[in-house]
Amino acid sequence: MGGILSNIFGAGGFDGQDSPHSESATNVMSFHSSARWQLHFDSCKTSSQLMVIDFAASWCGPCKIMEPELRKMASTYSDVQFVKIDVDELSDVAQEFQVQAMPTFVLVKGGKEVERVIGARKDELLKKIEKHRAQQWQTDRLP
Repeated sequence: MGGILSNIFGAGGFDGQDSPHSESATNVMSFHSSARWQLHFDSCKTSSQLMVIDFAASWCGPCKIMEPELRKMASTYSDVQFVKIDVDELSDVAQEFQVQAMPTFVLVKGGKEVERVIGARKDELLKKIEKHRAQQWQTDRLP
């Protein structure tokens, strides 16, 4: 089924053209197609795993400052899914999440937004990731 969907949406793997791919051997996935993003997002709606979506732009100075920090977080928190969306490339996705400034980090669980951090506020983002990871861990551990 995955191969069929890949053929329909024009993505044959992790070549970076129209498919999700990890940035420089970290756990940060980038999407370059709204259809591919929607498939991925829909597949995560039943998961209790925390997803951090980084809405950024290539021309945004604060976004560039946060990029290496996000990669560090993705390496540290392997139980959290990190996604990067370029607001110029996927403006419809940015509109869907009502992104008005960059960077904006949207924390999602089960397909629903649980927190949001606007701006290059690393410490606040870390606190919110820790908070929702702890909730995830407690939920996963319940009998």
